[in-house]
Amino acid sequence: MDFSVDKENKAISVKREFAAALPLVWEAYTKSEILDQWWAPKPWRARTKAMDFREGGYWLYAMVGPGGEEHWARADYLKIDPHKSFSARDGFADEEGNLNRQMPQSRWDVAFSSAAVGTLVTNRITFGDLQHLEQTLAMGFKEGFVAALENLDGWLSRR
Repeated sequence: MDFSVDKENKAISVKREFAAALPLVWEAYTKSEILDQWWAPKPWRARTKAMDFREGGYWLYAMVGPGGEEHWARADYLKIDPHKSFSARDGFADEEGNLNRQMPQSRWDVAFSSAAVGTLVTNRITFGDLQHLEQTLAMGFKEGFVAALENLDGWLSRR
């Protein structure tokens, strides 16, 4: 896995290869019933309230902690090229999907390609300002996303 931060361009890049066929990895990123099984770092879990994976659609979900606390987020899908890539605007929200403009927001560009042992997923996450990137990292994004990707690796290995 390659995790890099580019402060000059206000971006995070995460590349991870999975030992699974591209169609299965694509489904893991685009179907809520699968996302709920791996998206959150343990002992947290993800719970989808609504998902409409299409351009103009969105994913509204909560990260649920071991004590039942909930942190809501919303991803609005901008462009989808099936089995190749998708992009979305992502941000913290309330349970109804209203964005919290006081918290960081970002754009995710996620690309899928065949690799030597399976599928390479490249996540490029860009921010409107450096402060939002740094705030996201300070909240433990790297550790949490790396743990979630390990969850995905485990889920894929059981298929």
